[in-house]
Amino acid sequence: MCKDCGCSITDHHHHDDAHRSEESHAHERAHEALHSNPQLNDTKTIEVIGKILDKNDTEAAHNRAHFDAHGVLAVNLMSAPGSGKTALLEHLADIAPFKFGVIEGDLETERDAERIRAKGVPACQIQTGSACHLDAFMVHKGLHAMPLDALDVCFIENVGNLVCPASYDVGGHLNIVLVSVPEGDDKIEKYPVMFRRADLVLITKTDLLPYFDFSVEKAKKAARKIKPGVDVLEVSAKDPETIEKVVGWIEYKRKFR
Repeated sequence: MCKDCGCSITDHHHHDDAHRSEESHAHERAHEALHSNPQLNDTKTIEVIGKILDKNDTEAAHNRAHFDAHGVLAVNLMSAPGSGKTALLEHLADIAPFKFGVIEGDLETERDAERIRAKGVPACQIQTGSACHLDAFMVHKGLHAMPLDALDVCFIENVGNLVCPASYDVGGHLNIVLVSVPEGDDKIEKYPVMFRRADLVLITKTDLLPYFDFSVEKAKKAARKIKPGVDVLEVSAKDPETIEKVVGWIEYKRKFR
Protein backbone atom coordinates (compact mmCIF):
# COMPACT_ATOMS: atom_id res chain seq x y z
CA MET A 1 0.00 0.00 0.00
CA CYS A 2 1.07 3.61 -0.39
CA LYS A 3 3.05 5.72 2.03
CA ASP A 4 0.88 8.82 1.90
CA CYS A 5 -2.62 7.73 2.88
CA GLY A 6 -4.35 6.06 5.81
CA CYS A 7 -2.86 2.65 5.02
CA SER A 8 0.55 3.24 6.54
CA ILE A 9 1.10 6.99 6.94
CA THR A 10 3.70 8.25 9.41
CA ASP A 11 4.87 11.37 7.57
CA HIS A 12 4.44 13.23 4.30
CA HIS A 13 6.95 15.52 2.65
CA HIS A 14 5.90 16.35 -0.90
CA HIS A 15 3.78 19.23 -2.22
CA ASP A 16 4.72 21.45 0.75
CA ASP A 17 4.30 24.60 -1.35
CA ALA A 18 0.53 24.16 -1.61
CA HIS A 19 -1.63 26.63 0.27
CA ARG A 20 -3.81 25.46 3.15
CA SER A 21 -7.60 25.36 2.89
CA GLU A 22 -10.31 24.62 5.43
CA GLU A 23 -8.96 21.97 7.82
CA SER A 24 -12.14 20.50 9.22
CA HIS A 25 -13.20 18.74 6.01
CA ALA A 26 -9.77 17.19 5.59
CA HIS A 27 -9.67 16.03 9.21
CA GLU A 28 -13.09 14.45 8.86
CA ARG A 29 -11.85 12.45 5.90
CA ALA A 30 -8.69 11.57 7.80
CA HIS A 31 -10.86 9.93 10.42
CA GLU A 32 -12.68 8.04 7.67
CA ALA A 33 -9.42 6.94 6.06
CA LEU A 34 -8.25 5.51 9.38
CA HIS A 35 -11.56 4.00 10.41
CA SER A 36 -10.62 0.52 9.22
CA ASN A 37 -7.21 0.60 10.93
CA PRO A 38 -7.58 1.31 14.66
CA GLN A 39 -3.85 0.82 15.25
CA LEU A 40 -3.19 4.07 13.37
CA ASN A 41 -6.12 5.94 14.83
CA ASP A 42 -4.26 8.37 17.09
CA THR A 43 -4.32 12.16 17.23
CA LYS A 44 -0.88 12.72 15.71
CA THR A 45 -1.57 10.47 12.73
CA ILE A 46 -4.95 12.07 12.12
CA GLU A 47 -3.33 15.52 12.15
CA VAL A 48 -0.69 14.43 9.63
CA ILE A 49 -3.24 12.90 7.28
CA GLY A 50 -5.46 15.94 7.76
CA LYS A 51 -2.63 18.20 6.55
CA ILE A 52 -2.04 15.96 3.53
CA LEU A 53 -5.71 15.99 2.59
CA ASP A 54 -5.90 19.73 3.20
CA LYS A 55 -3.10 20.41 0.69
CA ASN A 56 -4.64 17.91 -1.70
CA ASP A 57 -8.02 19.67 -1.49
CA THR A 58 -6.43 22.99 -2.44
CA GLU A 59 -4.86 21.42 -5.52
CA ALA A 60 -8.12 19.63 -6.34
CA ALA A 61 -9.96 22.95 -6.34
CA HIS A 62 -7.30 24.29 -8.72
CA ASN A 63 -7.85 21.29 -11.02
CA ARG A 64 -11.61 21.83 -11.03
CA ALA A 65 -11.14 25.49 -11.87
CA HIS A 66 -8.87 24.48 -14.75
CA PHE A 67 -11.47 22.04 -16.11
CA ASP A 68 -14.18 24.70 -15.68
CA ALA A 69 -12.14 27.26 -17.57
CA HIS A 70 -12.08 24.89 -20.55
CA GLY A 71 -15.74 23.84 -20.23
CA VAL A 72 -14.76 20.24 -19.50
CA LEU A 73 -16.73 17.92 -17.21
CA ALA A 74 -14.27 15.84 -15.13
CA VAL A 75 -15.46 12.41 -14.02
CA ASN A 76 -13.54 10.29 -11.51
CA LEU A 77 -13.92 6.53 -12.04
CA MET A 78 -13.26 4.37 -8.98
CA SER A 79 -13.56 0.64 -8.32
CA ALA A 80 -11.70 -2.49 -7.31
CA PRO A 81 -9.26 -3.88 -9.89
CA GLY A 82 -10.99 -5.66 -12.75
CA SER A 83 -14.44 -4.13 -12.35
CA GLY A 84 -14.45 -2.88 -15.92
CA LYS A 85 -13.39 0.79 -15.84
CA THR A 86 -11.21 0.60 -18.95
CA ALA A 87 -13.68 -1.62 -20.79
CA LEU A 88 -16.42 0.91 -20.08
CA LEU A 89 -14.30 3.69 -21.55
CA GLU A 90 -13.54 1.61 -24.64
CA HIS A 91 -17.26 1.11 -25.25
CA LEU A 92 -18.02 4.76 -24.58
CA ALA A 93 -15.50 5.64 -27.29
CA ASP A 94 -17.66 3.73 -29.78
CA ILE A 95 -20.96 5.49 -29.07
CA ALA A 96 -20.52 8.65 -26.97
CA PRO A 97 -21.64 11.85 -28.71
CA PHE A 98 -19.19 13.86 -26.62
CA LYS A 99 -15.44 14.05 -27.08
CA PHE A 100 -13.41 12.80 -24.14
CA GLY A 101 -9.91 12.12 -22.92
CA VAL A 102 -8.65 9.91 -20.12
CA ILE A 103 -6.13 10.36 -17.33
CA GLU A 104 -5.15 6.80 -16.42
CA GLY A 105 -3.85 5.79 -13.00
CA ASP A 106 -1.99 2.54 -12.41
CA LEU A 107 0.98 1.48 -10.32
CA GLU A 108 2.91 0.41 -13.41
CA THR A 109 2.63 -0.07 -17.20
CA GLU A 110 0.93 1.89 -19.98
CA ARG A 111 -1.47 -0.93 -20.88
CA ASP A 112 -4.75 0.78 -20.05
CA ALA A 113 -3.71 4.03 -21.72
CA GLU A 114 -2.69 2.06 -24.81
CA ARG A 115 -6.12 0.42 -24.92
CA ILE A 116 -7.77 3.83 -24.82
CA ARG A 117 -5.45 5.34 -27.43
CA ALA A 118 -6.24 2.41 -29.73
CA LYS A 119 -9.80 3.77 -29.76
CA GLY A 120 -8.55 7.13 -30.98
CA VAL A 121 -9.05 8.75 -27.58
CA PRO A 122 -6.28 10.86 -25.99
CA ALA A 123 -4.96 9.23 -22.83
CA CYS A 124 -2.25 10.15 -20.34
CA GLN A 125 -0.86 7.39 -18.14
CA ILE A 126 0.07 8.27 -14.56
CA GLN A 127 2.27 5.59 -12.99
CA THR A 128 1.90 5.91 -9.23
CA GLY A 129 4.64 3.46 -8.24
CA SER A 130 3.66 2.29 -4.75
CA ALA A 131 0.74 4.72 -4.30
CA CYS A 132 -2.63 2.96 -4.24
CA HIS A 133 -4.59 5.99 -5.45
CA LEU A 134 -4.32 9.10 -7.56
CA ASP A 135 -4.14 12.45 -5.80
CA ALA A 136 -4.87 15.94 -7.07
CA PHE A 137 -1.20 16.67 -7.78
CA MET A 138 -0.84 13.64 -10.05
CA VAL A 139 -4.03 14.57 -11.89
CA HIS A 140 -2.77 18.14 -12.30
CA LYS A 141 0.18 16.80 -14.28
CA GLY A 142 -2.15 14.66 -16.35
CA LEU A 143 -4.62 17.39 -17.21
CA HIS A 144 -1.85 19.47 -18.76
CA ALA A 145 -1.23 16.55 -21.12
CA MET A 146 -4.88 16.60 -22.24
CA PRO A 147 -6.09 18.65 -25.24
CA LEU A 148 -8.79 20.22 -23.04
CA ASP A 149 -9.91 22.76 -25.64
CA ALA A 150 -10.95 19.85 -27.87
CA LEU A 151 -12.75 17.86 -25.14
CA ASP A 152 -16.17 17.84 -23.53
CA VAL A 153 -15.37 15.30 -20.81
CA CYS A 154 -12.21 14.12 -19.08
CA PHE A 155 -12.36 10.78 -17.31
CA ILE A 156 -9.94 10.16 -14.46
CA GLU A 157 -9.53 6.40 -14.18
CA ASN A 158 -8.29 5.95 -10.64
CA VAL A 159 -6.09 3.12 -9.38
CA GLY A 160 -8.09 -0.05 -8.74
CA ASN A 161 -8.77 0.08 -4.99
CA LEU A 162 -11.97 0.33 -2.95
CA VAL A 163 -10.36 2.15 0.00
CA CYS A 164 -7.86 4.97 -0.47
CA PRO A 165 -9.16 6.72 -3.63
CA ALA A 166 -12.34 7.62 -1.73
CA SER A 167 -10.36 9.88 0.63
CA TYR A 168 -8.68 11.94 -2.11
CA ASP A 169 -10.48 14.64 -4.07
CA VAL A 170 -8.71 14.68 -7.43
CA GLY A 171 -10.53 17.70 -8.82
CA GLY A 172 -13.35 15.98 -10.65
CA HIS A 173 -16.94 17.16 -10.77
CA LEU A 174 -18.53 13.71 -10.46
CA ASN A 175 -17.61 10.31 -9.02
CA ILE A 176 -18.69 7.07 -10.67
CA VAL A 177 -18.06 3.91 -8.65
CA LEU A 178 -18.18 0.48 -10.28
CA VAL A 179 -18.88 -2.85 -8.60
CA SER A 180 -18.87 -5.99 -10.73
CA VAL A 181 -21.05 -9.07 -10.36
CA PRO A 182 -18.08 -11.41 -9.70
CA GLU A 183 -17.04 -9.25 -6.73
CA GLY A 184 -20.25 -10.02 -4.84
CA ASP A 185 -23.17 -7.87 -3.71
CA ASP A 186 -21.64 -7.43 -0.24
CA LYS A 187 -18.86 -5.09 -1.40
CA ILE A 188 -21.01 -1.96 -1.13
CA GLU A 189 -21.70 -2.56 2.56
CA LYS A 190 -18.09 -3.54 3.22
CA TYR A 191 -16.65 -0.37 1.66
CA PRO A 192 -19.17 2.36 2.59
CA VAL A 193 -16.72 5.29 2.40
CA MET A 194 -16.16 4.63 -1.30
CA PHE A 195 -19.84 4.33 -2.15
CA ARG A 196 -20.72 7.38 -0.05
CA ARG A 197 -18.66 9.39 -2.57
CA ALA A 198 -20.58 8.06 -5.56
CA ASP A 199 -22.81 10.19 -7.76
CA LEU A 200 -23.46 7.09 -9.86
CA VAL A 201 -22.99 3.42 -9.00
CA LEU A 202 -22.52 1.04 -11.92
CA ILE A 203 -23.21 -2.65 -11.37
CA THR A 204 -21.04 -4.11 -14.12
CA LYS A 205 -20.69 -7.46 -15.88
CA THR A 206 -24.40 -8.17 -15.45
CA ASP A 207 -24.21 -10.74 -18.24
CA LEU A 208 -22.57 -12.96 -15.59
CA LEU A 209 -25.54 -12.83 -13.20
CA PRO A 210 -26.64 -16.40 -14.06
CA TYR A 211 -23.26 -17.70 -12.85
CA PHE A 212 -22.86 -15.80 -9.57
CA ASP A 213 -24.83 -15.42 -6.37
CA PHE A 214 -25.36 -11.69 -6.78
CA SER A 215 -28.57 -9.85 -5.94
CA VAL A 216 -28.96 -6.64 -7.93
CA GLU A 217 -31.77 -5.48 -5.65
CA LYS A 218 -29.67 -6.10 -2.55
CA ALA A 219 -26.81 -4.10 -4.07
CA LYS A 220 -29.11 -1.21 -4.99
CA LYS A 221 -30.65 -1.18 -1.54
CA ALA A 222 -27.20 -1.13 0.09
CA ALA A 223 -26.02 1.72 -2.14
CA ARG A 224 -29.08 3.85 -1.39
CA LYS A 225 -28.86 3.12 2.32
CA ILE A 226 -25.31 4.48 2.32
CA LYS A 227 -26.20 7.40 0.03
CA PRO A 228 -29.94 7.99 -0.30
CA GLY A 229 -31.03 8.79 -3.82
CA VAL A 230 -27.79 7.79 -5.53
CA ASP A 231 -28.23 6.81 -9.17
CA VAL A 232 -27.60 3.13 -9.95
CA LEU A 233 -27.30 1.59 -13.41
CA GLU A 234 -26.78 -2.01 -14.50
CA VAL A 235 -24.14 -2.43 -17.18
CA SER A 236 -22.92 -5.18 -19.45
CA ALA A 237 -20.24 -4.63 -22.06
CA LYS A 238 -22.16 -7.12 -24.22
CA ASP A 239 -25.33 -5.02 -24.15
CA PRO A 240 -24.91 -1.68 -25.98
CA GLU A 241 -28.20 -0.39 -24.55
CA THR A 242 -26.74 -0.43 -21.04
CA ILE A 243 -23.73 1.60 -22.21
CA GLU A 244 -26.12 4.07 -23.84
CA LYS A 245 -27.76 4.60 -20.42
CA VAL A 246 -24.37 5.61 -19.02
CA VAL A 247 -23.94 8.01 -21.94
CA GLY A 248 -27.38 9.45 -21.22
CA TRP A 249 -26.52 9.98 -17.54
CA ILE A 250 -23.30 11.81 -18.42
CA GLU A 251 -25.06 13.93 -21.06
CA TYR A 252 -27.69 14.93 -18.52
CA LYS A 253 -25.00 15.94 -16.01
CA ARG A 254 -23.18 17.91 -18.70
CA LYS A 255 -26.33 19.82 -19.54
CA PHE A 256 -27.43 20.64 -16.00
CA ARG A 257 -24.20 20.94 -14.02
